[in-house]
Amino acid sequence: MDINKISNLITEKLTDWVEALIKLLPNIVMAAVVMVIGFYLAKFVRKISRKLISKISNNITLNNLFSSVIYFIFLGIVIFTVLSILNLDKAVTSILAGAGILGLALAFAFQDIAANFMSGIFISFRKPLKVGDIVEIKDYMGKVKEINLRDTVMETFQGQTVIIPNKEVFQNPIENYTILQKRRFDLSVGVSYGDDLEKVKQITLDAVSDIEELSKEDAVNVYFVEFGDSSVNLSVRMWINTPEQGVYNKVGSEAIMRIKKAYDANDIMIPFPIRTLDFGIKGGTTLNEMPIKISNRNEK
Repeated sequence: MDINKISNLITEKLTDWVEALIKLLPNIVMAAVVMVIGFYLAKFVRKISRKLISKISNNITLNNLFSSVIYFIFLGIVIFTVLSILNLDKAVTSILAGAGILGLALAFAFQDIAANFMSGIFISFRKPLKVGDIVEIKDYMGKVKEINLRDTVMETFQGQTVIIPNKEVFQNPIENYTILQKRRFDLSVGVSYGDDLEKVKQITLDAVSDIEELSKEDAVNVYFVEFGDSSVNLSVRMWINTPEQGVYNKVGSEAIMRIKKAYDANDIMIPFPIRTLDFGIKGGTTLNEMPIKISNRNEK
């Protein structure tokens, strides 16, 4: 083994590397300067973007998310710029290609999570509901306790906690009882065919109109809606000055008690279901032809 040849080879390699480093030194200095300035600019952009987004959305989590996304995008631009200054274009191309393939794979793997995430963003901007609202979503009714980027948490009036994915919230109808700050209670009542309907209407209005929790701006209405099997049916429609479920139930209960008391006092009958039996149909036997047997309990 020729030691001189090995020494010369190492010296040549080191010399080439030093020359390449010297040639690349201005690019390295420029890349370092761009990197430092870029990091400071990225922090500044994140701070400004958070302030601007907070003027549009009150969701702190969403604001932080968007500002962080903008921050990382800006950092990505800075890093790719630094790699280009260092003449590492092939590395930039490889990184972009790898990021694209990885992003496509993640999109397929986490499409439900992504759908819930995007739905949470749209809900935060459109604001069809907010924490504290009384809503009905997909047969669940209750009060909204939390809205995050993945799901919406409700507490039903039976005390159960329901977690609904944001995709389901966004794609289904939402009945929001809080927006108007009032709710309507519809009470169905039936009265006898023999009662005076004008009298029934007035007595019903007098019975419920002074309930304390009713809205002062909206009048109580009584409508006769149908001829039932054994009664004339009416609907009492009352607006309550709050959407709260406890008050809603209280008003309904008090209305029922007041109407029953008023009907009793004025001889208005709420009839039981009545069935008429006809024994005179073709092929049958009339009632007066039916044999009646009276049994004697003392018979043995």
